[in-house]
Amino acid sequence: MTQDFADLTARLLNFARKAGADQADAVARDGSSTSITVRGGKLEEAERSEGAEIGLRVLLGQRQACVSSSDLRDTAMEQMAARAVAMAREAPEDPYIGLADPDQLSDLRDGSALDMWDATEAPSPEALMKDAIAAEEAAMAVGGVTQVQSAGATYGFSSTVIAATNGFQGRFARTSRQTYCTAIAGTGTKMERDSDGDMRLHQSDLRSPAEIGTRAGERAVARLGAVQPPTGRYNVLFDERISSSLIGHLLGAINGAAIARGSSFLRNHLGKQVLPEALSVIEDPLRRRTSGSRPFDTEGLPTRRRAIVENGILTGWTLDLASARKLGMASTANAARGTASPPSPANWNIELTEGTASRDDLLAQMGTGFLVTSLIGSTINGNTGDYSRGASGYWVENGKLSHPVAEGTIAGNLIDMLMRIIPANDARKHLSTIVPSILIEDMSIAGQ
Repeated sequence: MTQDFADLTARLLNFARKAGADQADAVARDGSSTSITVRGGKLEEAERSEGAEIGLRVLLGQRQACVSSSDLRDTAMEQMAARAVAMAREAPEDPYIGLADPDQLSDLRDGSALDMWDATEAPSPEALMKDAIAAEEAAMAVGGVTQVQSAGATYGFSSTVIAATNGFQGRFARTSRQTYCTAIAGTGTKMERDSDGDMRLHQSDLRSPAEIGTRAGERAVARLGAVQPPTGRYNVLFDERISSSLIGHLLGAINGAAIARGSSFLRNHLGKQVLPEALSVIEDPLRRRTSGSRPFDTEGLPTRRRAIVENGILTGWTLDLASARKLGMASTANAARGTASPPSPANWNIELTEGTASRDDLLAQMGTGFLVTSLIGSTINGNTGDYSRGASGYWVENGKLSHPVAEGTIAGNLIDMLMRIIPANDARKHLSTIVPSILIEDMSIAGQ
C-alpha cells in the first residue's frame, strides 16, 4: 500500500497544480487495527478497523487551506484539489507560511533504519484473546481482587507517505502490539481500581500477560482503605508512571506556537536556567525501535538529536517552519500534522537525565510526604505556570509507605517546581518519553 500511496500523493499534487496552487504538500496514511476485550474469561468485544486517508494543503501566495478525504479515486482527488484552492482564495494571508527550500530537505526518505516495523506474522484474533484472558486470570488470582474491569490486547500497523511540490517524498511505517488490564479490589463504596499495560513496536519485546495482570491486581489491592492526605506543605514524589507529565508541561511551554503567541510561562527564559544544573532534556527522534521516532518531520526536514535543556539551561524552542519564521529563527524539524490540518510544532522522543538514587532512596530522603501514582484533572495556567492537580497514591512516613491516600490536591508553580526536581534512576528505557520518578520537596497539599 505504501508504494501505491507514493504514486497517489504524486497524482494529488499534480491535481493541485492544475487547480491553480502555487505550492502544495500531501500526507497519506493507511493502517489496520484489531482489538480484543474480554470479561469473565469470555469475549466481550472485538473490533477491526482498516482505513486510508489522504490530506492536501495548498498555498496560493501567502494563503493556505487544508482538506482531507478517504475517497482515493482520481475524480474525487481532482475535486478535492479544486475545493482546497477555492478555500485558499478566501483564507486570510499569513506571511509566515510556505514550504521548505529544496536545500533544507532531508536526504533520508524512509524509516527502515529506525526498526519500527515488526516483520513477524501478525497475531490472530484468537492469539490476542488468549493474551487478554491470561491477563484477566492473573489479576483475578491476586488475593483481594474482586473483579476485572477490562482486559484486552490489540495489534495494529500504520504507514505514512509525505510529499510536496518542492520535490520531497518520504515514507515510514510502524507496528504495535499491546496488552492491558484494569483490576478492581474491594466491594461497594470501598472499591479501588488500578491498572497495568505494555505497548511495544515489536511483539517479542512485550511483557507477558501474566505479569501485566498480576501487577494490575496488586496495585488495585494496595489502594484499599485510601483516605485523604493531610493538608499542609510536604514533600511530593511523582511516581515514574506519571512523572513525565511534569516534563510535558515544560515542553508545552517551549512550543514555538505558544512562544509566538506570548502565552508561555517560559517565554522569557531562553538561555536561562530552568532545571537543576545536572539535568538535561534530550530529544532524539532517531532512536531505534521507539514509537515516537521518525526520520523527517512533516515538512520534509531532517530530524536530529538535540539538547532542549542542557545542564539546566534552556537552549531553544520547538519550532516548525512557520513558527520559526515568526520568531526569526530556524526550524528545529519538529513539524507534525494531521491529514486535515497544517503543520504545527510537536516533540518526538524525550529523555530526562536520570539520577543515581533509586525510588526507595528518594522515599527515604523525603521522610514524610506524598507518593503520587495517579493524577486527576488539571488546572494549569500556561501564562504563569501555576499548577494544581488532583492526586492519589500513598502517604509516606519516616521514608516508608504508610497507607494509601486519595482525593488530594497538590499545588505549586511550575517555574519553581522544575528548578527543584530530584530524579530517581527508574525510568523505562523503551518509552518514547523517558522520565524517572521525580521528587519535589515542600509542595502544597490539600486534603483533610
